[in-house]
Amino acid sequence: MHNLMRYLFYQIIVKFVVFIILGLNVRHRQKLPTKGPAIIVANHNSHLDTMVLISLLPSRLLPIIKPVAAMDYFLSNPILAWFAIKIVGILPIQRKRDNPDDNPLQPCFGALQSGNVLIFFPEGSRGEPEQLSEFKKGIAKLATKFPDVPVIPVLLHGLGKSLPKGEALLVPFFCDVFVGDSIYGTSNRAEFMTKLEQAMQQLEAEGHFSEWE
Repeated sequence: MHNLMRYLFYQIIVKFVVFIILGLNVRHRQKLPTKGPAIIVANHNSHLDTMVLISLLPSRLLPIIKPVAAMDYFLSNPILAWFAIKIVGILPIQRKRDNPDDNPLQPCFGALQSGNVLIFFPEGSRGEPEQLSEFKKGIAKLATKFPDVPVIPVLLHGLGKSLPKGEALLVPFFCDVFVGDSIYGTSNRAEFMTKLEQAMQQLEAEGHFSEWE
């Protein structure tokens, strides 16, 4: 039942919002993964980010797409937690450790071993509209542990204006999605982070975006 509800949510509601209400310009869509395991890495400015990324992937992948999100964000609202896990399909991780030996990324390890496609936001929480924040190094740990899994950088632009942090009203806005070439992890995490950050900067430069007023 949950799988059917999730399918209908994305195929009817989300795609209507993404492709009808929003104007969406996608560059290099063919570089998105067509199978798992894979990791999609994107900047994070809006609740729409996850919806847009999932809507661009083949519908047959929906059962294995796992957006990674912090569970503590949903703990205060059990209805929101149910919707996020069962319908949105998030992979919840616990950022606060009860034990110093606990690894918050352990659920991600299991998901990749099972062939899932992760959606990962290395900035952590949502930032200011259209401003890249510093990437946290969790993505480097994932890429190092799974060096054969492609990491696909994606730059999202405009979604932070359509539905910015702290707002509940969707504003129709023309949005851009830029998909980069896959990169792979190595034993040198710093080197991987440099490659990822450079890839995002190149995608941003490709857009020739002007400053927001």
